[in-house]
Amino acid sequence: MKSFFILVFTTLSVVFIAQSQTLEDLVNDPDYIKSVTFNKEPEYMLPVFQMGETVALEFDDVIGDEADYYYQFEHYDYNWQPSRLFKNEFLDGIDDMRIFDYRNSFTTLQSFSHYTLSIPNQFTRGFKVSGNYMIHIYNDNRELVFSRKFMIMEEKAQVGVEIKRARDIKYINTQQRVQYTVDSQEINFINPADNLKTVIIQNSDIQTALYDIKPQFNLGNRQEYRYDTETSFWAGNEYLNFENRDFRSPNQNIDYVRKKDLYEAYLFVHKPRYGNEYTFFPDINGNYLVTTLDNEDNAVQAEYVNIHFSLLPTFNLPPDASIYVMGNYNAFQLQPENMMIYNEKRGMYEAKILLKQGFYNYRYTVVYNNGEQDPGFISGNLWQTENIYTVLAYYREPGGRYDRLIGQGAASSEEIRN
Repeated sequence: MKSFFILVFTTLSVVFIAQSQTLEDLVNDPDYIKSVTFNKEPEYMLPVFQMGETVALEFDDVIGDEADYYYQFEHYDYNWQPSRLFKNEFLDGIDDMRIFDYRNSFTTLQSFSHYTLSIPNQFTRGFKVSGNYMIHIYNDNRELVFSRKFMIMEEKAQVGVEIKRARDIKYINTQQRVQYTVDSQEINFINPADNLKTVIIQNSDIQTALYDIKPQFNLGNRQEYRYDTETSFWAGNEYLNFENRDFRSPNQNIDYVRKKDLYEAYLFVHKPRYGNEYTFFPDINGNYLVTTLDNEDNAVQAEYVNIHFSLLPTFNLPPDASIYVMGNYNAFQLQPENMMIYNEKRGMYEAKILLKQGFYNYRYTVVYNNGEQDPGFISGNLWQTENIYTVLAYYREPGGRYDRLIGQGAASSEEIRN
């Protein structure tokens, strides 16, 4: 009887801890958690998985003390508000289990522990329903360490997407407009204005997605979305990049390298591109790939290097704004590490970020105190910029208790039309 009460108390404590986290608590990683990735290709890292597909999460702890980590899953509505489902309604198996698959780095100056979690496993067999999910990673003290969003899809609808220039002459050279349709041969959409929800994502940045776009009209069961301002994004500019597969000497866009406690790589000084003509160069839309020149196992042999960013300020930064080095290397988060600090001696904005060897895309983004982001302030907004736009379609049946993710469509602005 005593052990029964202890078990119930422990279970309730874990539930309380997991549900007491706010959404704001779920977005900032500590500075010792690095290289968090799902099993997606670097060209398109948006974490959307088919029902039954393996979901794998990997991350590094650069403290390197083989800490114990535990995982939990939660289900969310299309707009990332907690759904009304109980855990046994969306999860096949159990969670709140320790991550046993980890390895320690070797032949590296920076020691770290590399963790891998795959679903299905012996405890968690999979997910019963589609929709939005978060995986929450806790430490031994039941403190939330970090979280990641991902989506599970059941393909029940067809989503057609095309990219056009803005209709408004004021924004025709700086914005890109997303038009799309949602149709289904399996679901008869009932009251689609309320029950059919869509989300538009530029590249892999879930933080800046557009929500709650209602269909303008329908042709039979096909829902049409042909808005202008409501579905427009700032075009931005092509991402900057660097590569340091060989961390001992300068690689692509690296000026020089110094060895201290760790290797220090200094990028060439950047000038703002605002006002410049568009120049095409291939990028991977803010994503990254861990890669090395001659290692056999990059997960535990790739070195961590301090990357030094420098930006020459030929502009007047508003007093209520800061500059961040943005990219999917940290899921586009705003962290103290990637906020640039003005160096009066050099007359430049600087940032130093610890990153694993590889190929990285990034950009300089101005962020105002109210949370508004302006990537074009420094880089400019040019309609020719290549971006990938993804539209996710969610449907809640009348009387339903959660939003099903029923379809996904994507298009590149390389094929943009007037």
